[in-house]
Amino acid sequence: MMNWTILQWVLLLASAGQIQSHALRFTILEEQEAGIKIGSLSRNYSAPYQLFDEYIRVDESTGDLFTKKRIDRETLCPSHQDRDCTFSNTAVVSHSEFVLITIVVDDINDNAPIFERDEIHIRIPEDASNGTGFPLDDQAHDKDFANNGLIHYHLEGSDGFFGIRQDGYELELVVQRKLDRETQENHFLVLVAVDGGSVPLSATAILNVTVTDVNDNCPEFDADSPITAIVPGLGIKGTAVAQLKATDKDLGQNAQITFSFSRQISDRAKTLFHMDGNTGLISLAVDVQVDSPEEHVLKVFANSPLCPPAQTQVTIYIQPVTSPEPTIKIRFVAENKNQVIVLQENEPPTVLALLELEDTSSDKGTLSLEADSMPFSLKPKAGSYLLLTSKPLDFEMCSEYDVTVVISDPHGTRLHGRKVIKVVVEDVNDNAPMFDQTHYEKDIKENNIPGVFLLKVQATDADSHQFGKVRYRLTNGGPFIIHEETGVISVAESLDREQQDRYQLTVLARDGGDPSQEGSAIVSINVLDLNDNPPAFSTPHFYFFVSESLPRLSQVGKVTVSDTDEGDNGKIVDVRILNEKVPFAIDLAQGLIRSTGEVDREKQDRYELLVVATDAGRPALSTTVKMTVFVEDVNDNQPKVLLPSSNLSCQTISPATRAGSMITKIYAIDEDSGMNSDITYQIVASEPALHSPFQIDQHSGNITLVQHLRNEDYGMHHLFVVIRDGGKPDPLQTTVWVNLLVNETREKCHVNAVPEYLPATLPPPMPLKDCRGESNAWLVFFLSGLALMLISGCVLLTVVVMIMKHKHTKRKVKKKNAWETGNLCELKPLN
Repeated sequence: MMNWTILQWVLLLASAGQIQSHALRFTILEEQEAGIKIGSLSRNYSAPYQLFDEYIRVDESTGDLFTKKRIDRETLCPSHQDRDCTFSNTAVVSHSEFVLITIVVDDINDNAPIFERDEIHIRIPEDASNGTGFPLDDQAHDKDFANNGLIHYHLEGSDGFFGIRQDGYELELVVQRKLDRETQENHFLVLVAVDGGSVPLSATAILNVTVTDVNDNCPEFDADSPITAIVPGLGIKGTAVAQLKATDKDLGQNAQITFSFSRQISDRAKTLFHMDGNTGLISLAVDVQVDSPEEHVLKVFANSPLCPPAQTQVTIYIQPVTSPEPTIKIRFVAENKNQVIVLQENEPPTVLALLELEDTSSDKGTLSLEADSMPFSLKPKAGSYLLLTSKPLDFEMCSEYDVTVVISDPHGTRLHGRKVIKVVVEDVNDNAPMFDQTHYEKDIKENNIPGVFLLKVQATDADSHQFGKVRYRLTNGGPFIIHEETGVISVAESLDREQQDRYQLTVLARDGGDPSQEGSAIVSINVLDLNDNPPAFSTPHFYFFVSESLPRLSQVGKVTVSDTDEGDNGKIVDVRILNEKVPFAIDLAQGLIRSTGEVDREKQDRYELLVVATDAGRPALSTTVKMTVFVEDVNDNQPKVLLPSSNLSCQTISPATRAGSMITKIYAIDEDSGMNSDITYQIVASEPALHSPFQIDQHSGNITLVQHLRNEDYGMHHLFVVIRDGGKPDPLQTTVWVNLLVNETREKCHVNAVPEYLPATLPPPMPLKDCRGESNAWLVFFLSGLALMLISGCVLLTVVVMIMKHKHTKRKVKKKNAWETGNLCELKPLN
């Protein structure tokens, strides 16, 4: 229907040949409320105005353009992120002209940047040099336009290892410190995207950097190197001689180690011994039988790619084949498994075994322990020996012992042999987990992303296996969770400093013993403030009332504003009125609105103000509220007479004028309002003084002729009229002379001067009549009379009907009797 109306306009004007085309351009910010004025057509064109548009309407009489509803630039122009967003329509003005109206929708920063993924993974080799950049393809997007959609990035939580380099739309993660996978394999960073709005908006994503391994560590032999080994005189091929151990801190292929002999070992050694390049096991390459002792010193290399070989030394003694020597018979007292004594730690000094010397020679031998055999002792007992511990064993100090028993002749001059007894210490759960520090403290900014990494706690247990396996838990976690195996604490939800600014958690580490043991540590978390709360006024709209007689610097009202943030973020640094050239200002120290200039209700009866409060945060936040100041009237304007135009104005009246006719009118105005502008008129003096034939209506100012003009009324009449307003307690007034000439001729009359005298005092105003009361009284009287007439008519009608009905009934009875008696003569026609 709307389009058909526009088409009719076009056809009509086209047929008249009067179509003209012009163009106007207006600008509006997006997301404005409905009813916001955009501009006006009245500056260029005259009324009436017509416009049919989805978003804009026009006032037909004033030409003002207003929004019909909120306009979202991103919805209206989803693909115009790099140019203006406009829409156009045609308005009809002055019944005959078409005006092309183009509306430019300006962008506001109402969209925050958005990352497509909450967590971004990137792999960087540990040998990356400082300054090396790695592209980040997972960038944020912002729907806004120009600076509002321009995104800048920075990192949080990088500890100086990484930085951000941004070149236009290219984004790189830059290495700033030496990386070491063996020290820290994963870095959890926060990538922050901030747009360029005047009040910027931001988004964050977790940046998970995995440091990949390079071959930057070389093999190292274990601390028990160099090794000494003894081979009996009758050795069998394949017998293990020594086991070498070496480690490389790298991963995978970078940690692969191969073992080899140095080329400098003797040919005899090359013949006797075999090296397993993968395991480091040295074994006999041939059967061995020697008659004299041999000593072989072997140099062994541990090799890894791109590394110089690590080396150690292995000394091997080969004992000669001799006549049968004394042997030791072991009778185990303590628990044993496959000739290995098993003893729990922390046991008091305990007998482990009974040793008996079986001597095949004539000379009895003796048994003793090597000097480094602590904490064991050998005690003679009736020709035998008791092997026992000299103190409780501690698994955490040493888990295995090789107790060497030496067989020598009675004089100690000849060594007949050695016997090694292996003792294995079994672990018990005698150690509680211990944290690397008893108190952790960490800062985190509020409004974090849920699930973000916070910190990692570390506890160790000196026990072994299940006894030393630690699991973590929080006793008062609140919004925090801990990974029970890794000790990583993360934040399960977004924190709000205004709700709680500090958390103190208790972390428990429990081992796998039964019963288990626990260790604890305290974690203090400080929630850092962000400027996420704008200043808040006590009400969204302030109303104040002032008198127009208000002196300068008087108090108008008080404005209360607060900010729940802390520090500079919660400090209100500016409260001001945005409107220019208004007679009000804000005293920031006291929050008072004061007058700064003249307030005149007759010039402006109210002030619609916008008040903004700004905090000291970076970036600063602000809030705007409306304030309406109503100016109350005081009686500061006396009535002004517009008609007659002066005291010398004159009007001629014909003697034939009928009584009751209106002769002239006094018209006055008062710029005040209410009772202060309620005007009454009163004739207080006349010339001639007696029997003036003229009367004035105190409300309308109409002057009427109240009686027929007589001969003595001919001539000039001067009426002195007082015009008063209704101000309380002291009304203001003005006066005027009304000059009337009663004369047969219609010539224009002239007055050169008004009477010289004035009344000494002006009479008080006449009591006002309530014309509405009189009107209502006459109306009530009229309606009452009409009601009585209606009631009387109804009663009369009822009586007539009843009489007619009675007559009709009586006639029917008489007719019936006549038929019954046969006397038809009695039937007479009814008149």
